[in-house]
Amino acid sequence: MARMRKLLHELYEKLWDRFGPQGWWPGETPFEVALGAILTQNTNWQNVARVIDNLKLEGALDAVILRKMPDAELARRLRPAGYYNIKAARVKNFLAFFAQRHHDSMASMAAEDLGALRAELLAVKGIGPETADSILLYALHKPSFVVDAYTFRILSRHGLVENPLSYDELRQVFMEHLPADVELFQEYHALLVRVGKEFCRPRPKCSDCPLFGWPDGSGPAIVE
Repeated sequence: MARMRKLLHELYEKLWDRFGPQGWWPGETPFEVALGAILTQNTNWQNVARVIDNLKLEGALDAVILRKMPDAELARRLRPAGYYNIKAARVKNFLAFFAQRHHDSMASMAAEDLGALRAELLAVKGIGPETADSILLYALHKPSFVVDAYTFRILSRHGLVENPLSYDELRQVFMEHLPADVELFQEYHALLVRVGKEFCRPRPKCSDCPLFGWPDGSGPAIVE
């Protein structure tokens, strides 16, 4: 346990030294961040930003307005984010939960216990662990670490984990070995995404990567 804690600390420091603070997640309100977390599934942030900007221009970035909007109209507005019919259904599922359980109040959600609220979110059709943890961490500022494919690729290539892990198993690596600090979790996740996108790709760009040769001086073991 002590070794893993040390390695996770070193990993964070190396990424922070190279990239600095990332300032995730873009969004003016907790509701906007939560909506963005749902829409960013299987697309890039630029597409989601287009949707959110358009909703703002219409004055439609509001839980009640979106919930009352006919499904076809909502899907049309979500088109830039891709999979727009599926995402419209997922947004409507979240909005129904948001109204019924929390009376359209992000403050009500934020007041709930982390474990109970995570279970509630995971019970909403279309919200998986990564989306739930993104809402918890970035919209509600609760210490729930977010992991993804980048996380496993980076940790496996550098010998911190060996076998394919479930989402929750990989998340627990961070939850058990890091202090429950929202700002730390936000920056750590964002830094892992940054190095994953720029260097630790399926075909890695190792030579200029801040993690090259870490932790034992050798190159990474390429694990797909």
